[in-house]
Parts: sequence; structure tokens; C-alpha cells
Amino acid sequence: MRAQRVWNVTGAASIGQLQSRLDDLNKRLGQLEGQHPDTAKIDELKSSALSLSREIDDIRCAEATAALRELLRK
Repeated sequence: MRAQRVWNVTGAASIGQLQSRLDDLNKRLGQLEGQHPDTAKIDELKSSALSLSREIDDIRCAEATAALRELLRK
């Protein structure tokens, strides 16, 4: 059986903070790619950006699941 992550969903503030970090990473990626493409650094930033994207998606899915569960419970 595969282990699942359990997220403490704290609402829009968490997603907003993560989205802000993701935006900063994407901006930095664009700058690095335009200046001098150091592939190791760029790959590291891309990996971080993907990880943040997954975290945001996981939180949004958890929120949607909780909302759906609440609707179905009624």
C-alpha cells in the first residue's frame, strides 16, 4: 500500500503563500534562462517549482474533498 501525505489545510492564506513562492521561483527561472543558462541551477529551481505546484494541488484537492464530503453528509 502506498503512503499518502496528510495536509493540514489552513485555507486560502496557505495557498496564497505557496503561490507567491511559486511565482518568485518562476520569475527567477526566467531570469536565469535569459542571462546564462546554468542547467544545474535551473533544474534545481524547476524541481522546486514542480514540488510547490504539487503541494498547491494537494491542498486544493483536500479542500475540495472536504467540501464535497460536507455536502454529501447533509
